[in-house]
Amino acid sequence: MTWRAPEIDRRHEPYLADERTMLAGWLDWHRDTLLHKCAGLTAEQLRTASVEPSGLTLLGLVRHLADVERWWFRIRAAGEDIPGLYDADEDPDADLNAIAGADAEEAFATYRAEVEAADRAVADLPLDHTFLRRRDGGTDEMNLRWVYVHMIEEYARHNGHADLIRERIDGVTGD
Repeated sequence: MTWRAPEIDRRHEPYLADERTMLAGWLDWHRDTLLHKCAGLTAEQLRTASVEPSGLTLLGLVRHLADVERWWFRIRAAGEDIPGLYDADEDPDADLNAIAGADAEEAFATYRAEVEAADRAVADLPLDHTFLRRRDGGTDEMNLRWVYVHMIEEYARHNGHADLIRERIDGVTGD
């Protein structure tokens, strides 16, 4: 039997909530939207770069966002000493690019596990929790609130990409 990306019931963002619940709710909605864009597709379809000349694929987006979840919530905000998921010295964008032999089912399981681990890592941290960016030689002080806003932006941008990729694969459109 051919594996297909599972269907998902998207959670709705909250309409009335405190700040933390609102930020987490919108992030969850965008996380679910990414999976919704992939639902029902085979591994081969998920590997398809359908918006030429871009090589971007839905599988690459799932892998990239798993890595981004790990980077911002676990490594940066929570200070966990763990490696990135798809680090490759020869290709810093291996999460997006090295998908020819990638196992789609495994990538989806990794994505879901990273989302759960990210949520656990920051569950007890206040939005005002600060940390140093430490990227590209910078030492900017940031807070967890910034991470939530950035992640919502990151997903919103990539979900737009996913919309176009999916429509080119099989004509499916929608939010």
